[in-house]
Amino acid sequence: MIKRFVRHKVEDAGSSGSLNDLSFLLIIFFIVIAGFNVNKGFLLNLPSKDKPIIVHNEDILKCALRADGSILMNGKKIRAEDLSRTIDEKLKKWPNMTFLLTIDQEVPYQKVVDVIMTVRRLKVENFSFRMGEEA
Repeated sequence: MIKRFVRHKVEDAGSSGSLNDLSFLLIIFFIVIAGFNVNKGFLLNLPSKDKPIIVHNEDILKCALRADGSILMNGKKIRAEDLSRTIDEKLKKWPNMTFLLTIDQEVPYQKVVDVIMTVRRLKVENFSFRMGEEA
């Protein structure tokens, strides 16, 4: 009697879908648990339609950023260092003051951010800005 050895085919581990499924699940797992650092930008509270805010012309502090980076406050040129002091003085006189910032389209972005951060630091509640010509 002759014994024949039958070789069994070895299944290739890569041919099964289980490793692909496992790798896919691991990728999903790491995406879900990963913490993403998202910049929040400017958080603005918009007025509701039910209660519109009425602003008097006397309560508006107009500020303009010109293309060269200079700052105009009510038509007079001021230094960036004096901006904080000027806003703080006006805020003490007018607690409901609205700060209106007119931004020239050619002004450097960092100048805009500096002014907005100054306004936020001083806790000015009413803030408005627009793109356009000088105020």
